[in-house]
Amino acid sequence: MKNSAKLPYLIFFLAIAFVVSCNQGNKSKEEETILKGSASIYVDETLTPIIEDQVAVFENKYEAKISLISKSESETVNSLFNKKSAIAILSRNLTPEELEIFKQRKINPKITPFGTDAIAFVANRNGQDSLIALNDVISFMQGNPVSSIKGLVFDNLNSSTVRYLKSLARIKTIPEKGVFSFKTNDEVIKHVSANEGMIGVVGVNWLSQPKPDMQKYVDKVNTLSVKGVNGDNYYMPSQNNIAEKKYPLARDLYIINCQGYSGLGMGFASFVGGDIGQRIILKSGLLPVRIPTRKFTITKS
Repeated sequence: MKNSAKLPYLIFFLAIAFVVSCNQGNKSKEEETILKGSASIYVDETLTPIIEDQVAVFENKYEAKISLISKSESETVNSLFNKKSAIAILSRNLTPEELEIFKQRKINPKITPFGTDAIAFVANRNGQDSLIALNDVISFMQGNPVSSIKGLVFDNLNSSTVRYLKSLARIKTIPEKGVFSFKTNDEVIKHVSANEGMIGVVGVNWLSQPKPDMQKYVDKVNTLSVKGVNGDNYYMPSQNNIAEKKYPLARDLYIINCQGYSGLGMGFASFVGGDIGQRIILKSGLLPVRIPTRKFTITKS
């Protein structure tokens, strides 16, 4: 009887606790708007420099705090699926299979294309070669010896650069010999700067916007001109060549927002895709989705 008498009180307190919990959850969402609050964003490590620039300006302009977490492409995608983050930045779009997973969870990702970058090949400056044929790289990835390539150096075996070249070479696993990996693009550049004959594979933004302590290593490597699979000419990964679709290793960039409400994911994506964000991309040497307009004032002297 005593336990039965206490049951209504127990139910009452549990109900109060549930309401308080819900209110706290709603309050945290209310405190975050498209331009205010805090959020974590996972980013493909090959894109880190340009996104760091975007975050710095965004935080300076608005009452926002973004925790930027650089990981491999595989880890960045998985952050969305295991709910470590609701916002991710990738050098590819979501696949139909990935979109189906979100559909089953009743989540409709908001996908914002915001620019185009490129994969670059770098070699030691003391080497003689300044050119590389993509067919040779593909052949090397397939396990065939190539006289001009002593070894290929990647940032991470789960990175977007590895996935990109594996797709080009139509292979599922990389060769056991001649392919090396580290953890970051900086480590790749350092290794190539000290070893002749090694070809580094990095995101081009790590070369156009190196950190101050990395400049001395970038100065010791050459960015190679690349001939496409069916091409006749060699092209550098310059902004102009990317824009004219001459460089064969260009790739589009995307912000994937799975927040499901009007939070910082929406605000940051709008900022990066807007005038200021696109100017930051243009200045970095990458190709923005929309070329910002320039105004000229002509006066009579």
